[in-house]
Amino acid sequence: MNLRAKFGLDDPLPIRYVRWMVSMMRGDWGFSFVSRVDVDTLILQRLPATLLVLGAAQLFAILVAVPIGTYSALRPYSIFDQIATTLAFIGFSLPTFFTGLLFILLLSIHLDWLPFIYRSDISATGWRWYWEHIRQAIMPVAVLGLAQAASMTRFMRASVLDVIRLDYVNTARAKGLSEGVTLVKHVVRNALIPVVTLVAIQIPTIFGGAIVTEQIFRVPGIGSLLITSILANDTPVVMAVTFIFSILVLLSSLAADLLYAWLDPRISYR
Repeated sequence: MNLRAKFGLDDPLPIRYVRWMVSMMRGDWGFSFVSRVDVDTLILQRLPATLLVLGAAQLFAILVAVPIGTYSALRPYSIFDQIATTLAFIGFSLPTFFTGLLFILLLSIHLDWLPFIYRSDISATGWRWYWEHIRQAIMPVAVLGLAQAASMTRFMRASVLDVIRLDYVNTARAKGLSEGVTLVKHVVRNALIPVVTLVAIQIPTIFGGAIVTEQIFRVPGIGSLLITSILANDTPVVMAVTFIFSILVLLSSLAADLLYAWLDPRISYR
């Protein structure tokens, strides 16, 4: 009874929620029951790994999806388009845990090219340290990135097909602009608007996939911390990690809204 009174567990749920929210806003995120350290310290130790993997995976997905989707739209129903479409359907049909296991079996066990355990205590120094970090990040980044690139490729293809038939594209060609300038400046730039919307909508899915991927490859991020804390009933850590994920989703959606104005000057915020 003394412990429940000390931590306010006897208070009504709305009061406990308001007290927790006020503490979060003040920077007091609580104390981990399992690790015996402050929750904010624990999260700050894990957050860089998660942001590195998620950021690299999203960049990889864009670099793969935009050129493939654009070229597929420029050559509809060609052999390249059919292969890209088939691979895209396969890509977003397979769950990340299954793709991760396939990567481990092929690239780590059979070919022995890449490590499948993400280590944060690499003893190498200099360029060797950077190279080892890149090697161990390849598989988790590829698993998350390919899953996002699959659906992004289909959206990019459909968007380019819609834009390339519009009048202003034909006007740009009639003015004497080269095909490359017309494609990059007038087609791809406007075709990216639905893709940015897709990325913003998929941010929660990306974080969900990151949780699974971090468990498979033992990435010391906040996704694996969330799973460990749930299994250990470490409530302060679970609530703080959920709060962090919510903040990251809101920031990603805000970034997507700001990108709209850059991609399409007709959009303005007043």
